[in-house]
Amino acid sequence: MTDTISDAVAVGRRVLSIEAQALTQMADELGEAFARAVQVLHDAKGRIVCTGMGKSGHVARKIAATLASTGSQAMFVHPAEASHGDLGMIGPDDVVLALSKSGEARELADTMAYCKRFSIPLIAITAVAGSQLGQAGDVLLLLPDAPEATAEVNAPTTSTTLQIALGDALAVALLESRGFTASDFRVFHPGGKLGAMLRTVADLMHGQGELPLIGEGAPMSEALLVMSQKRFGAVGVIDAAGALVGLITDGDLRRHMDGLMTHAAGEVMTKGPLVIGPHALAAEALKVMNERRITVLFVVEAGRPVGVLHVHDLLRAGVI
Repeated sequence: MTDTISDAVAVGRRVLSIEAQALTQMADELGEAFARAVQVLHDAKGRIVCTGMGKSGHVARKIAATLASTGSQAMFVHPAEASHGDLGMIGPDDVVLALSKSGEARELADTMAYCKRFSIPLIAITAVAGSQLGQAGDVLLLLPDAPEATAEVNAPTTSTTLQIALGDALAVALLESRGFTASDFRVFHPGGKLGAMLRTVADLMHGQGELPLIGEGAPMSEALLVMSQKRFGAVGVIDAAGALVGLITDGDLRRHMDGLMTHAAGEVMTKGPLVIGPHALAAEALKVMNERRITVLFVVEAGRPVGVLHVHDLLRAGVI
């Protein structure tokens, strides 16, 4: 059994090494054609139509999904279905991104002819520059001459990894050229943990009417009452102008246990508490809480408290 495990690990490492070397080679060879492809995609007034047959088709679907989730209008069209009516889904303002390792997938022939007939830009991703697809492309993104990880069987392994990585590179370059931000990304990812992480603090915080606040001169008896009523385990201390100047937590209470009730809130509070803005991402709030080992963050805008966020709010929202 030990030898079997060892052999399997050796195979896995060999495959990963072969594919890693191919990715490095592609990165080194990336040049002007890639920049032109990004520009063509950027300038497209319509959609980015991704297409491919077999394993390349699966990759094309993934690339379309990545582009769509990062702000580009993108979709997948199956080349065989395109030949039976779905070519009508491709408009004159679209750009076609076609994938085929050999560049000779016969199912792509009608799509290539359609692009030529209606002057629709075609970006070709293939390993053979002289292939039908390679010659038909207005922009050719040539995959490096790298061996598949299954040399004897020659099954698509390295080549599909290269296609996926190149699609990711195009998507990232495109989103950066458009100034696509995390806030934009959140619009397309409202569900699941990713959507929760991309929600803002303002989406999750408790607002006015729920804030545990007292003035600097308030007696500690009042501070304890507010802490008990609001149930956040903390109370914010504000000055006469309404600005947040301090925070009282259970730790502050323990440090001032002797003669606690003889003090005012301003004497017990921790000055200059850690705060966060309402437009910060929930993921950022979680990071702050984890790093500082705290459970409550006051949300401040222009120095004034506008909300409060508890770690339980992040838990309920699925951020944790």
